[in-house]
Amino acid sequence: MKKKYLALFLAAALGCSLLAGCGGTSDEAEGGEETTELVYAVEAGSAGEAAAAEQGWSVNAVASQADALMEVASGTSDAAIIDLLMAGAMIGEGTSYPNLTYTDKLTTEEYGAGCRQGSDLADFINYVFADTYSTGELQEIATTYGVQEALCEQDTEGMGDFIFSEDADSDIAYIREKGTLIVGITDFAPMDYKDETGNWIGFDADMAKLVAEKLGVQVQFVEIDWDNKIMELDSKNIDVVWNGMTLTNEVLGAMTCTVAYCNNAQVVVVPAE
Repeated sequence: MKKKYLALFLAAALGCSLLAGCGGTSDEAEGGEETTELVYAVEAGSAGEAAAAEQGWSVNAVASQADALMEVASGTSDAAIIDLLMAGAMIGEGTSYPNLTYTDKLTTEEYGAGCRQGSDLADFINYVFADTYSTGELQEIATTYGVQEALCEQDTEGMGDFIFSEDADSDIAYIREKGTLIVGITDFAPMDYKDETGNWIGFDADMAKLVAEKLGVQVQFVEIDWDNKIMELDSKNIDVVWNGMTLTNEVLGAMTCTVAYCNNAQVVVVPAE
């Protein structure tokens, strides 16, 4: 599709979807001229895919949000739906995709980390959130990666010290005994991505490193198939999913999650005019 028509088509699709409930389907425009169905690149199993499904839009499901951006840049998809925080890091002037821009916010949502059902690790991560928020360390790490405006305020009232359980069924006891906190991630800037030397960095990665340090264990990052994140947790291949994860009803029902630490939205990305 030629760029000069894309903005018009996208506006038509968005307006039709939001006002008349027909987004993404072929129809006859005024004067009998048929419009073209737009295809939205989305990460399989993501909040972006759910947002597209809610609108009834045609999707091209890919492995990651980075792949969704590549689809738009190469012209194989008309638009992408990705996280606002990723859009801020990946598109626009001075980024990997200077010729892409975002338009509509489709949803508002919150990020949290997910642990196994009943895990006390979520409580410890909440404690670290509150502790580092009270000292300003959380805000400093967020500023490093440009997500400070998205931070959620943390409850520091009556925080006290965290008391580690000695229970044999404690997830923290299991992690400390094996000496490693295994963090399930995908390549998702600015939350988790590799630096020039191949080391994982990002807001989520740095916070996971801090949690591991306070637990007295090493941290290990494992790239996972996002669709299999719950299975990876339950099988103990990983100990926590920490990758800009939206706190959806499905996630909250399948994991013990932390409190929200960042606000986010799903946005539509298109080529800039």
